[in-house]
Amino acid sequence: MADEEQLRLDLGELRHLESVAKRPRVASLLGAEIRNIEAKLSAVTAAVAQAGVSAEKPSVAVTAAKGYVTLGSFSWDQDNDKIKIYVFLEGVDEEKMETLFKPMSVDIKFHDIQGKNYRCAISKLNKEIVPEKCKVAIKPTKVIITLFKASKGNWLDLYFKEDKLKQSPDKDRDPMAGIMDLMKNMYEEGDDDMKRTIAKAWTDARSGKTVDPSL
Repeated sequence: MADEEQLRLDLGELRHLESVAKRPRVASLLGAEIRNIEAKLSAVTAAVAQAGVSAEKPSVAVTAAKGYVTLGSFSWDQDNDKIKIYVFLEGVDEEKMETLFKPMSVDIKFHDIQGKNYRCAISKLNKEIVPEKCKVAIKPTKVIITLFKASKGNWLDLYFKEDKLKQSPDKDRDPMAGIMDLMKNMYEEGDDDMKRTIAKAWTDARSGKTVDPSL
């Protein structure tokens, strides 16, 4: 789960950098890296889901000791006002469901489903919600958890992450500086062609030239 969380943090920051990128080549590089991270995240999520199905006995014992099977794989979408989380779980009884909404967390427990207890929890959300407005809708094959945002706007992720750009001691720092740092890392890890491309983009960016979109 630590790898999955780290990938989510990386993905959120890359999307932020892509949103402030002004040069086509930089945006293209960031887009490629975003797709790479998304592929890795999908693979990790699938592996975690598979592990939950075919877990070895020691792992099952640990889960049983806690009393709940953790529902770590779910989908979600959003609009300007709310977040919707889709948990695919059949046989949920509303009378045997326990919900706890807080400004920065969600904890939903489903009891006695074919002899098992399930739990869907996010200990620290990306941003604040309005607990009294949040709700849970039970469908035949899934549960829809609706979270109402305290402030309207887009969330980069469900999970809280530190905004490294805002943590910069230089409040007037150019947002492109973060992109240059990323390009430096990509340069160090790339092949010869990638290094030549990034070196040119880096030089042009520092000199104020406009990057040729055809690159």
